[in-house]
Amino acid sequence: MNKAWMIAGAVMLVMGAGCIAKPNIVLIMADDVSWECFGAYGAEDYETPNIDALAASGIRFNHCYSTPICTPSRVKIMTGQYNFRNYTHFGYLNPNDKTFGHLMQAAGYKTAVAGKWQLNGLYHKAEGCTDATRPHKAGFDEYCLWQVTKGKGANNGGGERFWSPPLEHNGTFLSVEDNTGKYGPDIMSDFVCDFIERNKDESFFVYYPTVLVHDPFVPTPDTIGDAPRTQTANREPKDKAEKKANFVAMVSYLDKIVGKIVAKLDAVGQLDNTIIMFTADNGTHQKITSHWNGQQIKGGKATTKDMGTHVPFVASWKGHSAKGAVLDDLIDFTDFYATLAEAAGVSRGADDPIDGRSFLPQLKGEKGNPRDWVLLHYQPYWGKIKGTQYVRDQRFKLYRDGRFYEVPNDLKEKSNLSVGQAGERGETARIELGRTLETAPPAPPKEGGSKAKNRPVYPDWKNMVDPGD
Repeated sequence: MNKAWMIAGAVMLVMGAGCIAKPNIVLIMADDVSWECFGAYGAEDYETPNIDALAASGIRFNHCYSTPICTPSRVKIMTGQYNFRNYTHFGYLNPNDKTFGHLMQAAGYKTAVAGKWQLNGLYHKAEGCTDATRPHKAGFDEYCLWQVTKGKGANNGGGERFWSPPLEHNGTFLSVEDNTGKYGPDIMSDFVCDFIERNKDESFFVYYPTVLVHDPFVPTPDTIGDAPRTQTANREPKDKAEKKANFVAMVSYLDKIVGKIVAKLDAVGQLDNTIIMFTADNGTHQKITSHWNGQQIKGGKATTKDMGTHVPFVASWKGHSAKGAVLDDLIDFTDFYATLAEAAGVSRGADDPIDGRSFLPQLKGEKGNPRDWVLLHYQPYWGKIKGTQYVRDQRFKLYRDGRFYEVPNDLKEKSNLSVGQAGERGETARIELGRTLETAPPAPPKEGGSKAKNRPVYPDWKNMVDPGD
């Protein structure tokens, strides 16, 4: 089936794009860190000069939304589909789903993925979960990843992602012993830079879902000093202040890696021809509290408040995007697939998702066709989290159970606005968002957890974003 996608994509590329040059694309997605941790968004505890520089040279989007935990966000961004269509298990991407890796391969791109995989279905022992070629089958020519066929347990050859990490590189397992003394994010970012160097004369797509800054919160190469750099260095300190200090250092190192990749693109002469996008998969871990714009923001990972779902998104395309632009357009994780397709010159067909809307025009300084709402259909099938569903715009959020909040003025969602309390603009939004919810599939079952038996999906649900298409 993958070959069919590639042939169809190649035909559409020729028919739809002619001889238009295709930009390279580098999509970096950080792990467990939200807007309050980046200087461009007003962070007070962190310095992120390289990510801030991308915002200054391109666009800072104020309203990008993910799901509250990693796997649903990763499945969503890779397939361009709302989770109600295809998400059934934590740590699992259905191998039958078409990804943006397949899309870009079909468009003639060299493709690579590095960082955190965790999509083979190890947690529920899915069929094929030990298949080391799964990233290739998902549309990536090359990969350097953590948690493909091994989990974190040391008894089966696994281990943590930072110091002396077990990784898998294009089907070869690199054990803890192979990587003794090495720092996982360095290995992965070196792989990305090498891939860019080797493919500088061809169109390339890099998807880099980083392992930073997920816990455990441990020292980086800039802060570890002379301490042993073995798996024992991955043990998080118990002291709260030490955890925060390590987290701050990890955010700084993440920023350093972003700068390293930008510098490599510049060195090989591809910076002007590359769309660089930086976002994150969900909110900051709840163990971390940060100062932002005079407020204290407690990490909201796994929760549906802004602190769990509102993520940073900056994009820079030198010579094409407006410098230092700040946009309030809504960006849903389903929109990335549609944007990559348009950038590659591919007209989406019957095998492509219908849940996203391209924001490529905005990247080029045009008005585009911004969406009016984003949807969260949230049942992670992880831990004891209960499922929920909401639809929102920049200001107002309406839950399936009727709760209604004006989010910018109520980040912690303490004031549920009853009918008549939200003002004229708010009451209009309540009606409009309610109409959207009426077109959505049923809310996910409230009782979740990894042992949930009821895992409904609606793959053929109608187009909610552009109903007339």
